[in-house]
Amino acid sequence: MKIKIEICAGSVESVLAAKKGGADRIELCSALGLGGLTPSQSLMEYAINKAGIETFVLIRPRNGDFHYTRAEYEIMKSDIYTARACGAAGIVTGMLNTDGTADTCRMKELIEMARPMKITFHRAFDVCKDPFTALEDIIGLGCERILTSGQAMDALSGSGLLAALVELAGSRIIIMPGSGINASNLRQLHQQTKAMEYHLSASKLKPSRMHFRNNSVSMGLPGEDEYSIRETDPALVAEICRIARSLND
Repeated sequence: MKIKIEICAGSVESVLAAKKGGADRIELCSALGLGGLTPSQSLMEYAINKAGIETFVLIRPRNGDFHYTRAEYEIMKSDIYTARACGAAGIVTGMLNTDGTADTCRMKELIEMARPMKITFHRAFDVCKDPFTALEDIIGLGCERILTSGQAMDALSGSGLLAALVELAGSRIIIMPGSGINASNLRQLHQQTKAMEYHLSASKLKPSRMHFRNNSVSMGLPGEDEYSIRETDPALVAEICRIARSLND
């Protein structure tokens, strides 16, 4: 097995940067500042049909917790149909019950609808009550991988739990660390966890091309700079992929 790098891409420019840098796969989303939300159909179509990189689509109808209403659940099902129709290789999703356990009942229905696409259970895992019980529940659902920081603010801080999950999972499911991963810590994280897939944005702030700027009006969250955009950088992707290749040797 070779180490794979998945890039979380929240814009068309980030998709193109991930491909240019040599990423193995993208998780396509929008609103990265909110933890990622379901992207538009047009962005799905562009990434899958024009960019030509393996694409997993995030299915998350809103920010916040991962217990969804009936209406939100219907939206998720519709978005899965859209992703499959667009030719996505997989989806990234997750649902919890109010007691912090994995919502295996509704997840099972989503997974059946999504096939033959592959399934990543996302970082809802990081706020579940018992990670080891959740691991077995998610394996039972037939998911191919779990994206997790090891229930910590970043993957390096959660490396102890990540290592335990990788060992317990064995060949039954892929444990893919994500959150705070970059070229400076990938080697250490790999040494500590032995994981074979890693998830990161490889992004940096890029200044707006606008010459005229009205700094008295904000369209987003308080304190956000309207005239800088966080996007994946192809050089950062290429660097992390080079390190991953060296770890394969």
